[in-house]
Amino acid sequence: MNYVTGKTIRALREKRKMTQKELADKICVSDKTVSKWETGKGLPDVAVIEDLAKALGTSMAELLTGDLRENENQSGNIKKMHFYVCPLCGNIVTSVGQGTFSCCGVTLLEPEPEQCDENHDICVEDIDNEYHVTMNHSMDKKHYVSFLAYVTSGSFEVVKLYPEQEISVRFRKKGHGMLYVYCNRHGMVLKRI
Repeated sequence: MNYVTGKTIRALREKRKMTQKELADKICVSDKTVSKWETGKGLPDVAVIEDLAKALGTSMAELLTGDLRENENQSGNIKKMHFYVCPLCGNIVTSVGQGTFSCCGVTLLEPEPEQCDENHDICVEDIDNEYHVTMNHSMDKKHYVSFLAYVTSGSFEVVKLYPEQEISVRFRKKGHGMLYVYCNRHGMVLKRI
């Protein structure tokens, strides 16, 4: 079981340019208590962990594991969308950041997008302020396109497809972005639009 370490508390406190006294005042303990935590001579009680995480500007999970992550893009750019697809049931999990997800008892891997090729040629037409997307691709029960996703810096839209369905999808234009297509046999294909 992981528990907060003095090293983690000190690193977070120093990153925020706080003294031990300032941290102690924020969570209603003495600066000697904070010093004991940071030198490994004591551990914070579970009752103060939530307040400690808030005072240090981190999540409880990061505080407890010591796995400190820095959000390099504070604006939360949706163009950094990640897709995870269950190989058993076809469920789609989307995330703006990377994560660990599971479905049907399987840990999902993120498919790495490839550029379009002759077997996955995506046709995009600009019609009435919409992108009309079509493909000449097999849509039988063993080989088909599972979904299409249009991702811009501020939005994303996913359309789920099923075998024996025609690939003809319209997305309202929202600016330049990326079009992702997921083939159940060959994985993710990407086209910039």
